[in-house]
Amino acid sequence: LTMLVLIFDATLRMATPLVLASLAGLFSERSGVVDIGLEGKMLGAAFAAASAAAITGSAWLGLMVGILFSMGLAMIHAYACVTHNGDQVVSGMALNIIAAGLGPTLATAWFGLGGQTPLLGREARFTPIELPFAAELAEVPIVGALYSEIISGHNILVYITAAVVPLVAWVLYRTRFGLRLRAVGESPEAVDTAGISVAFMRYRALMVTGFLCGIAGTYLSIAQNASFLRDMTAGRGYLALAALIFGKWRLLPAMGA
Repeated sequence: LTMLVLIFDATLRMATPLVLASLAGLFSERSGVVDIGLEGKMLGAAFAAASAAAITGSAWLGLMVGILFSMGLAMIHAYACVTHNGDQVVSGMALNIIAAGLGPTLATAWFGLGGQTPLLGREARFTPIELPFAAELAEVPIVGALYSEIISGHNILVYITAAVVPLVAWVLYRTRFGLRLRAVGESPEAVDTAGISVAFMRYRALMVTGFLCGIAGTYLSIAQNASFLRDMTAGRGYLALAALIFGKWRLLPAMGA
């Protein structure tokens, strides 16, 4: 039981950026835009967040800068693919290549540490949160282990991700925005005939994609780790996209994957 609890506890921490990136890809794919640039957005956000946190000493400012940087990359992708009808795969790969080179180059120029940012102190990171009574309940069989190890002891971004999943499900399947978003991906001609701007809907979807990728990248550099490292996403963006495809662009199957 202890081994299973520890494995599941580690799974929650390691899966957080994958879940966020999968949710991000879900919005873009549902709007009809192929986005293989999830990797680049996460990597760019990881660098921006770690740099901002190292300079300002604030994890929350790092998170904000990481989200803004990722959303900026998403808008570049939207400008190329939605406004100018460019090749979506080429645009996504271009973003991945740009982010892979830009982060280490700027890190070397700014910090002189060989393509990485300085190690962050506790105040500049999202550290684990000990929930009430976790220590007292740790010795209680089964229930104590589940509460103290699996539920307690994660950083704030893990709990935010847990809250984002039902929120995304509600937005996609219970709101007018979600209905229009799915309609844009399935039948853009019908949506355009109804007087709804297809381009505007896709821009909004990619903004959400950039927002979620920004949180995922920030998690890697200032929550799971304590600095930005070259290629620290290690293919997680591609893994998230693979999980999304495996789940046939549906929320729960993608989460399971």
